[in-house]
Amino acid sequence: MSNWYMVTLVGEDRHGIVAQVTHALFEGGCHLGEASMIRLGGNFTIMLMARCELESAQVEKLLQPIADELGLRVHIDPIRGHLHEHRIPNVRVTVFGADRAGIIAQVTGTLADAGLDILTLESDVGGSEERPLYIMHLEGLTLEPIEAMQLAITRAGLKDIDVRVSAIDTVMG
Repeated sequence: MSNWYMVTLVGEDRHGIVAQVTHALFEGGCHLGEASMIRLGGNFTIMLMARCELESAQVEKLLQPIADELGLRVHIDPIRGHLHEHRIPNVRVTVFGADRAGIIAQVTGTLADAGLDILTLESDVGGSEERPLYIMHLEGLTLEPIEAMQLAITRAGLKDIDVRVSAIDTVMG
């Protein structure tokens, strides 16, 4: 019987992480599903779905030598696969502003209260240490009209940030 796992590795960014991790999983008989791999600051994280005949402790044992060599921490969670059950986003929100505590909480809380289910969120800090700029992009799904999202942002009175809400035209073929 095949088991699905969420495999997470986190550590300092270095050359070859993706190649070594995915090769070890392949050699261990794992099939990969969806994956998200990203560099955040000087760190790197992998979060991927893997299906295999192994138990979670065996998957961890498979990856531990690579994790030790590359200075990564490994975490394995049993999950349900749920592939091909994607919800398609219909709203995109972009945020720009002076970096300060609470931006994510304020924007996402406002949007959640207005009926937006956030599906993806990416953020970055630009500018300089003296004048940091916060940038966030998120996509979500709502049954409410786009104007409801825009109105919620306006009513929230979020100071010193520019929040742009737009519809995503989804073409299904």
